[in-house]
Amino acid sequence: MNVFLTGSTGFLGGEILVNLSKRSDISKIFCLLRANDEQDGLKRIKKIFSLHNDFFDEHKIFPVIGDLTSKELSESLINNKELHNINLIIHSAANTSFSKIFDDLVEKVNLGGLEEILKWSKTLKNLNLFTYIGTATICGCDIKNRIVKEEESPNLNSKHLVKYSYTKMMGELKLKNFLPEDKILVLRPSIIMGDSRPWIPRSPVILWALATFNLLRLIPVNPLSQLDIIPVDYAAKAIEELIFCAKRRFSIYHISSGSISATNTGKVTSAIETFFQGKPAFSFVDRTLTNQMKLWAKNKLQPDAKLFEYNYYLEYWKKTFYDNGKLRIIFAGLEPYLDFIELGQLFDNTRMLNDINIGASPPAHEYIIKAVPYIENIDILEGAIDP
Repeated sequence: MNVFLTGSTGFLGGEILVNLSKRSDISKIFCLLRANDEQDGLKRIKKIFSLHNDFFDEHKIFPVIGDLTSKELSESLINNKELHNINLIIHSAANTSFSKIFDDLVEKVNLGGLEEILKWSKTLKNLNLFTYIGTATICGCDIKNRIVKEEESPNLNSKHLVKYSYTKMMGELKLKNFLPEDKILVLRPSIIMGDSRPWIPRSPVILWALATFNLLRLIPVNPLSQLDIIPVDYAAKAIEELIFCAKRRFSIYHISSGSISATNTGKVTSAIETFFQGKPAFSFVDRTLTNQMKLWAKNKLQPDAKLFEYNYYLEYWKKTFYDNGKLRIIFAGLEPYLDFIELGQLFDNTRMLNDINIGASPPAHEYIIKAVPYIENIDILEGAIDP
């Protein structure tokens, strides 16, 4: 079997690539990535394997230089003779930014790039399966505090907190315009945070929000709102098993914690609190105080505002951040994450648990302590600028 993988240098894609490389039923893996040339691309791929000392087989894994923002990508792939015998496409690449300033780029990558891959896929005579890695959050923000099932999405009437989830919804709808349904597999991970193994994660994605909570300590969110979080190694393993499952009964699956392994912000912060002595205790306040926090950072908060009841934390912020301008950037970057937390969404994973023998995900509040050594090293200001 020959595989074509996008997003191989990303947080999830890197794990998928390493897993696929160990399969004896796969002959070649072609990885689409941006690079100056093939030699540069090869260096980027080798770096994925060197992070955790995984074996890299140079006779099995090959870089394909290309950019999802290019309108010439499909033509380039069609003209690449080495790609004529691809049997499986796994489209894992996406721009996951929540920042509105990147909305155009998010749309260009997640929809324009997908369309380029699909145009090429139509020409492949030996293609058996196109696997689209989406997100469970395409259900939108109208659904709150309950379990969401696969068949509820995509829904064109749903509202979205960020452009990312909207483009992933629209991406699912594009698939059927290019390929027959029996060649499409849609896999929707929920929130992927950290790694359940005791080593450095490939990316601080989503850990940034926890690192920010850890620094702020006064958090304007409901600590009991349910969260559907899974580690990247669990997500990658579930994706692999669902792709190669002989008894796969559906074309769409949630890869999620579900109600079995759900967590909440209170549990996750409690799990890491003892590792960071000398900081104020975590305190949760009503979401409506976010605006007061922003005003305080601008030195415009009225003297009688409720936020001043937490003066101990405000003084701590002054000592920690020095410059209120940094806090304003951090609050802006954090807001979409707070919005997602407040939704209280869990994603039904019955299909996945019935069709593969992966078992339930470890709860985030149990495995997250393995990420403690890396949390303090995350640049939260940089993450706020490009969340």
